[in-house]
Amino acid sequence: MSAFDLTTPAGRRRAVIDHLWKDHAYLRLAFSNAHWISDELVRTNQPWPFQLAEWAKRGVRTVINLRGGMATSFRALEVEACERHGLELVDFVVASREAPTRAQVIGAKALFETVRYPALMHCKSGADRAGLMAVLYKHFRQGESIATAMAQLSPRYLHVRAGLTGILDHVFERYLTEVAPTGESFLDWVQSDAYDPVRIKAEFRAAWWGTQITERWLRRE
Repeated sequence: MSAFDLTTPAGRRRAVIDHLWKDHAYLRLAFSNAHWISDELVRTNQPWPFQLAEWAKRGVRTVINLRGGMATSFRALEVEACERHGLELVDFVVASREAPTRAQVIGAKALFETVRYPALMHCKSGADRAGLMAVLYKHFRQGESIATAMAQLSPRYLHVRAGLTGILDHVFERYLTEVAPTGESFLDWVQSDAYDPVRIKAEFRAAWWGTQITERWLRRE
């Protein structure tokens, strides 16, 4: 974090330049990929500090960071902006190319039961990790079926299911085709020995062209 010491002009300049170019934040200056998925939760891409200020003015109380607490420019800027505008910052790390672990699914359920709303939830692009968590929010918090909640993993939010990020769709589809017909709930399945994220990922096959889009063209995190 010392490389992005925001208390010095040089440190702040390094942070902004790094965020702008290395984190591709220039793409997010005018595009937030923001969607209210309920009256209490909005999903977005990585917000700039000025965008966090606007969200605070609109009543948002909590920011859920799905990228984690890395020693990065975006992290330094986000921590400072949240502190400045009275936003609670919660880290809940998930992956876009892995099947969610049992702990992550159970933890997401607990998070949505306890977080202070209104809340903003973001990853880098607001497409994949935000989509995964939006499905879990819709299912656990709002009682939607997994089949209905999966609409949160959609091209509308820039999610690409044909690439490696399609593992997220595959998890839910596996449940819908093999488990849901038996009457077992999604949570019970995840908590059982039958849920094996490593095996599920090993069985998943992304389309070559989808992988080109997510890994080479979009450079998704």
